[in-house]
Amino acid sequence: MSIWRKKPIAAYQADAKKNDLNRVLTRWGLTSLGIGAIIGGGIFTLTGIAAHNHAGPALALAFVIAGIGCLFASLCYAEFASVLPVEGSAYAYAYGTVGELFAWFIGWNLILEYMMGATTVAVAWSGYFTKLLHLFHINLPEYLINDPVTYGGNAFNLPAFIITWVITAILVKGIKEAASTNNIIVIVKVAVVLFVIIAGSFFVDTANWHPFIPAEKMGEDGHLHFGVGGVLTAATIVFFAYIGFDAVSTQAGEAINPKKDVPFAIIASLIICTLLYIAVSLVLTGMVPYNQLDLKAPVASAFAGAGIDWAVYLITIAATAGLMSVMLVMMLGQTRIFLGMAKDGLLPKNMFGSLHPKFKTPYKSTILVGFIVSIVAALTPIDKVSEMCSMGTLLAFAMVCLAVLILRVKQPELERPYKTPFIYFVAPMGVAFNVFLMSQVRENTWYAFLIWGTLGVIIYFLYSRKHSNLNKAE
Repeated sequence: MSIWRKKPIAAYQADAKKNDLNRVLTRWGLTSLGIGAIIGGGIFTLTGIAAHNHAGPALALAFVIAGIGCLFASLCYAEFASVLPVEGSAYAYAYGTVGELFAWFIGWNLILEYMMGATTVAVAWSGYFTKLLHLFHINLPEYLINDPVTYGGNAFNLPAFIITWVITAILVKGIKEAASTNNIIVIVKVAVVLFVIIAGSFFVDTANWHPFIPAEKMGEDGHLHFGVGGVLTAATIVFFAYIGFDAVSTQAGEAINPKKDVPFAIIASLIICTLLYIAVSLVLTGMVPYNQLDLKAPVASAFAGAGIDWAVYLITIAATAGLMSVMLVMMLGQTRIFLGMAKDGLLPKNMFGSLHPKFKTPYKSTILVGFIVSIVAALTPIDKVSEMCSMGTLLAFAMVCLAVLILRVKQPELERPYKTPFIYFVAPMGVAFNVFLMSQVRENTWYAFLIWGTLGVIIYFLYSRKHSNLNKAE
């Protein structure tokens, strides 16, 4: 029972042919899912921290650097999606190239990206929803909008709990309904982002962009800020605004033409969002001096500073709606990865591989994910889950870049409808970029990550190794 046994590429192609999921997603439907996953709280919150504390007007440059780093990973994801048009994402790619134990470890850590990502977004949604109610002079009790740790006593984040079950209900109903809901939300938030860019450009004072990269200086926390180092630090912060483009690859089982449309959607959604991010960052740092941007609500504060108070309502509504689509795609991605792992026998099929007879969705695992996310979101501080989410994402990105290179060397004869250009440069750069970002994460998060990984390895040897389809074949 080798832990390095690989699932044959032919087996993946057979899985794709006998797929039981509804194939309803078009090229632009997939792209919309990608945009829905990427544009969320990042653009409405991280921009303030990155500009105010680290990059100044060079925030746009930080987005360019982070976007290029993500592009390396996205190009590798696109090639894999064309070779293996199945719903397992990075887990499936590792299973076909590196081996079973590594694939399991990637799948286990994707839980951190998708499930913990959805949890983080649920808590962030609660914060924006509370702000929205406050604009209309409605204030909920503090113990109903906070977790016990933040509140310092008995508390339960009710909005985060409720929104999770609303999203869960949509996902159980079906991918077509989920995609339609996402499309509406994406249209709203892209429209508002374009409004920020166009309306804000009339209030840009180019003097606020000088100097473009502020001189390096020592902060009160004892760390250097600004300068070239500050721009790189800002790039590691805003990188997390890009998390989500890989969720497109989890929808291959529901794509009409996955070999061509999934690679297109991965790259298109990333490029579209990068251009929007750069434009927004230039507008924000041009409207007000970077050191006057509010850390929690930079976009709203920039418009308030320019005297456009009514825009605060519009931006808060867009942020609230936008976070819903991020949650939807994150939870959707998690259940499809579970489905892929269950099909391979690494997870119990009666729970994670069972499809609803009418809706053709993995309803049992969707409800389980909804239950876990709702409870964790209601009782846990946002910062505790957000960094774990980032660790899972960075590991997956690095492994996909490595795996696509291995597959190109070992099986050059494979049909590749999409081939990553300059693979011997792009793949190593993708690995290096994501490993570098992992090295920037706090020490405590590394300890939690190692504990989580150890737990995953134990489960593999106790259950998954024995129940694997490849083990039965042996």
